[in-house]
Amino acid sequence: MPDLPWRGVFPAVTTQFHKDLSLDLDATARHWEALIAAGVSGLILAGSLGENQTLEPAEKRSLIAHAVKVVAGRVPVLSGVAEMSTAAACQYVRDCEKLGTNGFMVMPAMVYKADAAEALHHFRTVAAATRLPWMLYNNPVGYPVDITPTQFAELADIPNLVAIKESSANTRRITELRIEVGDRYALFVGVDDLLLESAVLGIDGWVAGSGIAFPVENQHFWNLTRAGRWDEAREFYRWFYPLLKLDTHVKFVQYIKLAVQEAGLGKEWVRGPRLPLAGAERERVLGIIHQGIADRPNVIKP
Repeated sequence: MPDLPWRGVFPAVTTQFHKDLSLDLDATARHWEALIAAGVSGLILAGSLGENQTLEPAEKRSLIAHAVKVVAGRVPVLSGVAEMSTAAACQYVRDCEKLGTNGFMVMPAMVYKADAAEALHHFRTVAAATRLPWMLYNNPVGYPVDITPTQFAELADIPNLVAIKESSANTRRITELRIEVGDRYALFVGVDDLLLESAVLGIDGWVAGSGIAFPVENQHFWNLTRAGRWDEAREFYRWFYPLLKLDTHVKFVQYIKLAVQEAGLGKEWVRGPRLPLAGAERERVLGIIHQGIADRPNVIKP
């Protein structure tokens, strides 16, 4: 295995807002502290769950600057890169590098559905704009651009591309990637309710979503898979599974922010076009969250 810089749980964290929907850096930082205390290996800010595309350019940069200051080197701080154009993505990574971030999770350029050549050109161009390591976020379900195992082999000559967040929701990809590229990249799963299956097949990390509302339990679950304690992991998974599935709905941001609120780690407020949950949908999701809290296993905090 090459000396890859990232392994373990790298949660994608929410961006917290005041009730008037202005940026609440203090509340966001309090959640970072809870995650770090639980034992995460890194933090990913301004990803999809962090509502990247609802943040103004200055807000993104202030969020990263604040994280670098608060985290103070305890874990790597990564920023999602989800710009509309390749040029904007390049400018963003250059700015964040100056702010002191430790790396990036790079998505395809938003809105436009790039073909294979265009997508690979975008990633290569962004990679050349920074010396920092980065993770390619492959999510053909949410962002309809699919980087295949063969294409990851083509990208293997990019020295600072160190990890893959695989969110195709196809566990076959774990094995296909290992066959195609071996251990060239740190392989992260990005679909919460496929964590156990993916861990059996062999991964290096988890970009956790729903588990940010239950950071101690989330870390415990990951640790069970690392230790190969599969019977315990399966039992734990049955408790966790309804909560983890909150990550797989089109309203995953609202669902997970509501879970974060009910767990006492933040607020549910989201920026438009999203709206807070209401009516029967809200009651259904609250039922899942409250049942999970009521049945919460007794996990010893690390």
